[in-house]
Parts: sequence; C-alpha cells; structure tokens
Amino acid sequence: MLRNLFLTALTSLMIVGSLFAGAPSRDDKEKEVKIKTSAICGMCKARIERNLAFEKGVKEADLDVKSKVVTIKYNPAKTDVAKLKANISKTGYNAEEVPADEVGYNKLPSCCKKGGGMDHQ
Repeated sequence: MLRNLFLTALTSLMIVGSLFAGAPSRDDKEKEVKIKTSAICGMCKARIERNLAFEKGVKEADLDVKSKVVTIKYNPAKTDVAKLKANISKTGYNAEEVPADEVGYNKLPSCCKKGGGMDHQ
C-alpha cells in the first residue's frame, strides 16, 4: 500500500516536471533592443512610439529624445530587429544603418525634419 502511494506520487512528479521542462521561459517570449534614431523632438517621440505600437509583437516602445534611442520590448516569435528598424524607417526616421524612407520623411512636419528650424531641446 505504502509502496503504491510512493510510486503514484513519484510518477505524478515526473509528469509535472516534464510539462514544465518543455514550457518556454520568459526570455523566449520577450526581448529588448535599443535602436538609435534621428528623432529630435517630442512629436518625433510620439510618432515613433505610436507606429511601433502597431507593429505585430511589440509590447512596449519608449524613445529617449535626448539620446535619440528607442528601447523596444518585443516578442521574437512575432517580429525581429530588422522589421522594427523598417517600421521606424517607414515612419520617416533613420534607424541606425537603415535610412529614413523618403515617402515617410516627406510626410513629417517640418519641425521633425533635419534642420527644421525649431529648437528641440
């Protein structure tokens, strides 16, 4: 009787353990990347963060205007760094080595373009 109870408990632990061993960790579900942009003001920040929010897999985006770096938390199963940079480029901004898309850049307000003539400090 005691032996059967012990074997049942041991088998249950092995089954539960094997279920958790195959479960993806939090690291597999979320990554973080920092991308240098050409953003220069609060309007740029709002535009980049808003457009990244519509990118599939993006959980959070926060642009530091002073450093021009956007920190993005994303699900690597749904998107990747190249797609994130392409999103920023299509919005009209440089994303590290990826230049701003001309169509997106031309849609930016003049204050958000290089040499826009406004003080963006």
